[in-house]
Amino acid sequence: MAEKLKHIVPSEKATKMIDSENKIQVIVDLRARKSEIKREVERVFETSVKSVRTMIRFKGEKKAIIELEEEGKAKEIGTSLGIL
Repeated sequence: MAEKLKHIVPSEKATKMIDSENKIQVIVDLRARKSEIKREVERVFETSVKSVRTMIRFKGEKKAIIELEEEGKAKEIGTSLGIL
């Protein structure tokens, strides 16, 4: 996908967040900072990012929840990647 971004989370909860909250969940590099994640998402998906939240999962992966500025853009991205 990109240098800092590994893959989109394809779970049912992630799909609901795409539909209702305009947010996407992405597994990212453990060393990636929020500002780097924001810049990478804006570059790859060509959209502005409203906020980035990160957490370390039990599996040792870092997950980022990214809220997008443009309404409906998360749904567009999910559809183009085959998640929806």
